[in-house]
Amino acid sequence: MNVPRKLALAASAVFLFLFVLVAAIHFLLLADVGSGEGAMSAADRNAAIAMVVLAAGGLVWLVLQQAHERYVRAALRMAEELDVVEADSALRVGEAGAAELVALARSINRLAAAREALEHDVAGQVRAARVSLEEERSRLAALMADLNQSVVVCNLDGRVLLYNQRARDELSGHGEMAGDLLGLGRSIYTVFDRSLIAHALERLQQAREEKSDLTAAQFVTATRSGRLLRAHMSPVLSGEGAGATLTGFVLTLDDITADNERNARRDEIIQSLTEGGRGPLGNIRAAAEMLADFADMPPEQHERFLTVIRDEARKLSEHLETAAHAFTDDLRARWPLEEMHGSELLVAAARRIADRCGIAAKVDSDDESIWLRIDSFGLLQALSYLAGRLHDEYEGEIREVRLALSLSQSRGERLAQLDLIWLGGSMNNETAMSWEVDSMNASGGATPLSVREVVGRCNGEIWFQRDRASHRAFFRISLPVTDAPKKLAGDGRKAAPGSRPEFYDFDLFRWSAASRALDDRSLFELAYTVFDTETTGLEPSAGDEIIQIGATRIVNRRLLSHEYIDQLVDPQRGMAEESIRIHGITPDLLVGQPTIEVALPVFHAFCADSVLVAHNAAFDMRFLQLKEERLGLRFDQPVLDTLLLSAVLHPNQESHRLEAIAERLGISVIGRHTALGDAMVTGEVFLKMLPLLAAMGIKTLRQAREASEKTYYARIKY
Repeated sequence: MNVPRKLALAASAVFLFLFVLVAAIHFLLLADVGSGEGAMSAADRNAAIAMVVLAAGGLVWLVLQQAHERYVRAALRMAEELDVVEADSALRVGEAGAAELVALARSINRLAAAREALEHDVAGQVRAARVSLEEERSRLAALMADLNQSVVVCNLDGRVLLYNQRARDELSGHGEMAGDLLGLGRSIYTVFDRSLIAHALERLQQAREEKSDLTAAQFVTATRSGRLLRAHMSPVLSGEGAGATLTGFVLTLDDITADNERNARRDEIIQSLTEGGRGPLGNIRAAAEMLADFADMPPEQHERFLTVIRDEARKLSEHLETAAHAFTDDLRARWPLEEMHGSELLVAAARRIADRCGIAAKVDSDDESIWLRIDSFGLLQALSYLAGRLHDEYEGEIREVRLALSLSQSRGERLAQLDLIWLGGSMNNETAMSWEVDSMNASGGATPLSVREVVGRCNGEIWFQRDRASHRAFFRISLPVTDAPKKLAGDGRKAAPGSRPEFYDFDLFRWSAASRALDDRSLFELAYTVFDTETTGLEPSAGDEIIQIGATRIVNRRLLSHEYIDQLVDPQRGMAEESIRIHGITPDLLVGQPTIEVALPVFHAFCADSVLVAHNAAFDMRFLQLKEERLGLRFDQPVLDTLLLSAVLHPNQESHRLEAIAERLGISVIGRHTALGDAMVTGEVFLKMLPLLAAMGIKTLRQAREASEKTYYARIKY
C-alpha cells in the first residue's frame, strides 16, 4: 500500500516530537539530585520539566492553529464561496489554503466554468425562442405608450401590475418633493379612494353573479393634483365560460378636467348673457316701440329715445365683450354622472344597508325599464346614511327598511321615484329636514356632503312623507330617468397583457394580502423599498440630521431602477468635515433644498406597504425614528439588514462592509457614498442573497428576521 508523502511526513514529525519530548523528560528525571556542585535540586528539575511541557504545548498549539487555518477555516470559506458560485456560475472559488484545497478549488472552478458554458448555451436558446415574443411585446409597448388614455391594471388586492407612461404622469404627485404614487406592486389605494374602487368591484361581481349585461363600471374621481378623471373599470377574468373567476381589473382613465371646466364656463356665460342682457334689451325694445308708436314726436324727444337705444346697445355690447373675456376664468364645476340600471341600484343599496347599518333591507318593488343617470357612489352613501340614522335613533322600533322604485310624470317629464320606506318610529318634518342637510357620516368616516347635496348633484329632489293610513313613513327621492346606454364595442374584452417593459409584472396576480400573514410570506413574494441616507454626522441622538435620502423598489425579485427617490435635504445645521470628506455633499449644495418636514412624508408614502431594506439599517432607522413623533409619521414596516444577512450567510468572512459583500457576490459598486448609489448596490446585493438564504432554509420574512437577530451585529445600537 502506497502511503501519501504528506501523511508519512506528518507521522514522522509527530514521532520525532514525541521522541524528543520523552527524551528530555527522561534526562531531567535521571539528573543528579544533591548538594554538590553542579547538582540539580528537585525544585529546579520540576521547573525544567514544566518548561519543557509548556514549550511542547505551545509548539503543538502553533502547529494546530496553522493546520486549522489551512484546512478547516479555508474549507469553511470555500464552502461559503461555493454557495455564491452555485447562485452565480460566473463567479469562482478562491484558491487558498493547503495544496489539497487548492486542487479542490481548481476542480470546482472547472465545474463552474462548464456549468457557466451550459447556462450560456441554454440562455442563447431561450433568447432565440423569445425573439418573436419580444417583437410582439415591443409592438404592444409602443401602442400602450402612444395611447391618449391612462391604463392601469391591478389584481383584486389593488396591487398595480401594469401602467403606461400617461398613467404615471397623471396619477403621480405634483408640487414640491413630488413622489411617484404609482408603481409596480404598489397599492392603487394611494391614488384612489378604497371605497370607490370597492363599490365598482362590487357592481362587477354582482353583475357576474346575476348574469346581467353589465360588463364594465364607471365612476368619476379627482386626483391629488386636482385633476378630474373618468374611470372605466373592466374585469380581468381567469378561465373560460361560466367557470371564469375575477382575478383583477383594468382601469382606463380619461382626464375630463378641461371638458368639465369648459362646460361650466359655457353655462356661466349663457346664464350671464341671459341675466345681463334682459335689462338692456327691455330698454331698447321700449324705446323702439315708443319711436314706432309716436312717429310725429318732437325732434328733441326723438333724439332722446335714439340716445337710449344707443346707450343700451353699447351696454349690451360691453356685456357681451365681458362675457367673452370671462370664458378664460375658472368658474364652477359640474359633477359628471354615470348611467346605472335602477334595479342594480336597489340591490346594491339593500346589500350595503344590510352589511353596514345593522338593519334588514329588502327590495319592495322596481321597474325593470328604469335607467338613471346618477352619482351611484354618493347616492348609496346617502341611502346608507339615512338607514343608519333610523337604526340609531329608533333602535328596537325599526327592524327593517324597504326600497322601491317606480315611474311618475311631473310637468310632462318622466321621473323615477326612489323610496326608502319603514314602519313605526314617529318622526316630524323638522327632524327629517335636519337629517337631509347634516353632513353624512358613512362607513366610519365623515364627509362634508349632505344627503340633499348628493341628491342635487344627481339633479333630483328629496322630501319626507308619512302615510297615516298604513303607518308608513318614507324618504322619497325624485330622479330624472335616462335611456338605456348603448353597449360599447370594447366592453367585456380582457386587458392587453403588456406595456413598456419596465412598467409591468403579471406574476403579481398570484399575490393576496389576505392569504397569509406578512411574516409567513416568502421572501421572493414581498415588495421591498431599499433605501440609504447620508447625514451630517454619525450621532443621530446628538443632533445629526439627514442630508440625502435615496431609495428604490424591488417587486417580484426585480429592481425597479425607474422608480426611485434621490433627494437632498436641508439639515438647517452645520456638517462635520469628516462627513463631507465621505459623501462629498457640501453645505452650498443643500441651500434651497426641502427640509426633512417636507422630504420625509414623501419617502414615507413611497415605502408604504413594503418591507424596508438597508445596509446597517439600525443607523438609518434611528434617524427616521427620531422624527416620527414630531412629523406624525410611523415607520412600522418590517426591516431587513444586508449587514446582518451577510453575517448569517458568511459567518467566517472577515468583513461585512457593503463593498466587501458586493465583491464576494460579483456586483460592481458604482456611486458609493451617495444615498441612491448605495441603495441601488444594496438592492442588488439583497437580490443575490435571496437564493443563498433559501438554500439555508431561510425562506420567509419571519425566518430572515429571526436569523438576523441572532447575529453579533444585531446588538449594535445608535
